[in-house]
Amino acid sequence: MRHGIVILPEERWRDAARRWSLAEEYGFDHAWTYDHLMWRWLREETWFGCVPTLTAAATVTSRIALGTLVATPGFRHPVTLAKDLMALDDVSGGRIVCGMGSGAGGYDERALGGQELTPGERVGRFAEFLELTDLLLRQPETTYHGLHYTAEAVHMRPGCVRRPRMPLAVAATGPRAMRLAARFADTWITAGPPGRFEAARYDQALPDLRKQADALEKACAATGRDPATLDRLLVTGAAVGGVLDSVEAYRDATGRFAELGFTDVVVHWPRPSFPYEGRPEVLEEIARDVLAPDRADAACVERPGAGNASTVGGSDV
Repeated sequence: MRHGIVILPEERWRDAARRWSLAEEYGFDHAWTYDHLMWRWLREETWFGCVPTLTAAATVTSRIALGTLVATPGFRHPVTLAKDLMALDDVSGGRIVCGMGSGAGGYDERALGGQELTPGERVGRFAEFLELTDLLLRQPETTYHGLHYTAEAVHMRPGCVRRPRMPLAVAATGPRAMRLAARFADTWITAGPPGRFEAARYDQALPDLRKQADALEKACAATGRDPATLDRLLVTGAAVGGVLDSVEAYRDATGRFAELGFTDVVVHWPRPSFPYEGRPEVLEEIARDVLAPDRADAACVERPGAGNASTVGGSDV
């Protein structure tokens, strides 16, 4: 099991820098931030951009993988996103994971005057968004003509640090999106049942997670993908709760998730109030009692010449 953490982009960098450094010191394998212009419950509060935040985080860390959770077509274009990610990948020394999702409308899209899309239109747009981003990150030059996106002789040099591209982590819950994840992703992302914003305790969420895992297996079969080659990442805190109640809860939850086939579990940095309210001291205890031994075990089996960046989706894509 690999362990990750979300740090919301809500603090000035003089305060946020320490959290990103601590995420690495604590032993987390990857750290993420939300890619939104404004976000749900905190849309009137302080909120910084995702890519600049990750760029700054790359300068105060050296090992931990860093990711977008998640970039969407709501206000991103594949060409500008890929260019930003290539630069960020260079700054970080190849530690970037591109988390992507179809988006759910809301404030980001309304801010730019976007039209409301049907679920089918949204998945269709995401299919092109994902396909073109994948091509851009793989190729030195890309031309693409789709229904939603166009790219004319876009040059991507020097390209990603890891070849043929940085890992892609795709959020998907519906059958069409899961097939896209099976086709393009190195890691599948779920946060539990979509649209649920009242967290069920992790043991009560297991039946829903098992159904999603089974649906992913079917999506892999439908696309000819070996399901063993696709990592599975669970983001807790919104629909799946109780994971950070104590060290014992964390151990129990991650063990149960592993039994369902999840390879990665992500928690949110505890906040003093809703959402993701919690106690930072529990995070410190988890770091000491759970993550530190894991880091020691990993160091003992590190492959010669493998480098020191923890990754989602393997060391090579």
